[in-house]
Amino acid sequence: MKLGLFMMPLHTLKLGYKEMYDQDVEAALFSEQLGYDEFWIGEHVAAKVEPVTSALQFLSAIAYQTKNIKLCTGVVNLPQHHPARVAADAAMLDHMCNGRLILGIGPGGLASDFELFQTVDKNRQEMMEESADMIGAIWAGAAPYKIDGKYWSIKVVDSVQPDMGIGPMPTPFQQPFPTFCTSAMSPFSSTAKLAGRRGWNLISANFNAPWVVRSQWEAYEAGAAAAGLRPDPKSWRIARTILVTDSDEEARNYLAEDGNAVWSYYNYLFTQLGRAGARKIFLTEKTGREEDLTLEAVMDAMVIAGPASHVVDRLIAFIDEVGPFGGLLSAFHEWDRKALWENSMRRLVEQVVPKVRQYCNVKLAA
Repeated sequence: MKLGLFMMPLHTLKLGYKEMYDQDVEAALFSEQLGYDEFWIGEHVAAKVEPVTSALQFLSAIAYQTKNIKLCTGVVNLPQHHPARVAADAAMLDHMCNGRLILGIGPGGLASDFELFQTVDKNRQEMMEESADMIGAIWAGAAPYKIDGKYWSIKVVDSVQPDMGIGPMPTPFQQPFPTFCTSAMSPFSSTAKLAGRRGWNLISANFNAPWVVRSQWEAYEAGAAAAGLRPDPKSWRIARTILVTDSDEEARNYLAEDGNAVWSYYNYLFTQLGRAGARKIFLTEKTGREEDLTLEAVMDAMVIAGPASHVVDRLIAFIDEVGPFGGLLSAFHEWDRKALWENSMRRLVEQVVPKVRQYCNVKLAA
C-alpha cells in the first residue's frame, strides 16, 4: 500500500495567492522529505480558493527539488486543454522528473471553469475519453500526425522536415507510459465505471462515506467486467482526511476551533455542492436523504482525527468495510497551524502507515 499526499488544493480566503502557492510547495517538499510515495495536485482556473491553475506547471516547479516521490496530476481537466498541449507538456515533465510522473485525468468539476471554457452543455466525459485517446496516439505514433475526433483535430503533416527534426512531438521518458488515473466522487460513479472499462487507475475522494467509496469500486469492477478486464485493487487509491495528534484532547480542541482548516474545507464543499444540488456525494448512509444531511454528521463520518492508535483502528475498520486498496492518499488541508499539520504528517508516516500497510497488504494477498 502506497502513501500519498492529495492536494485539491483547497484554501480559505485568508491567504493571498503567493502565500497559498508557497504553502503548497512547502507541503509537497515536506512530503518528499518524510518519504511519501506520491504527491497529487489538482487544478482549477476560475476559483481563488483552489488557486493552482495548472497541475503540470506546478509539478514542474518541484521536479528538480525532489528525487523519489511520484509527481501526480490530480487531475488534468482534459476538456479544458487541447490534447496535443497535454501530451507535449506531460511528456516533457516526465523527462524532467526522470519518469516519476503519474498522469491523472478528469472531465472537470467546477461550474466556473465550465463557463469559462464553454463546456457547460458539452459531454465532458466523452471529451475526456477522446482527449485521452489522442494523447495515447501521439505518444504511440510519430510525425506526421493526422488524428481527427469529434472535439479536436491534430494535424502536423505539411510542415514536417525529418532532416531538421521539425514535426515530431516529445514522448514520455517512461516506456511504456503507465496507464491514466482518474477520480470518482459520486455513488456508483459513471467515471469509475469508465475507468474500469478502460483499465485506468481509480481514486476515490476523501469526502465520500465508506459506502460510497465501496460503490465506486463496484462500478469499476462492472466496467472492467464489461470490457473483459480483471480489476486489480492495487490500482485503487483512496483519499481520506487524516489528522494524527498527540492525544484525543488535542484533536478535539483543534476541531472545536472556529474556522479551523478541516471545518473550512468541508463547509466550503458542503455549501457549494448544496447550491449545485449535488450533496448526494456526502450521504453517510445508503438510504439517507440529502435534506437530512448536516455538516457535523458529514465530518463525523469522514474525518479521522486523534492519536495514532485511534487513527490505525479507524483505518483498519475502513479497510474492512470498503475492501483492500493499493494507495492511501492523505488529504491536504490548509496549514492554519503549521506545526500541528507537520507533526500529523510525520506521525502518519512513522506510527500509522506501517501498521495499516501491513494489514492492507495481507488483505490484498488473500
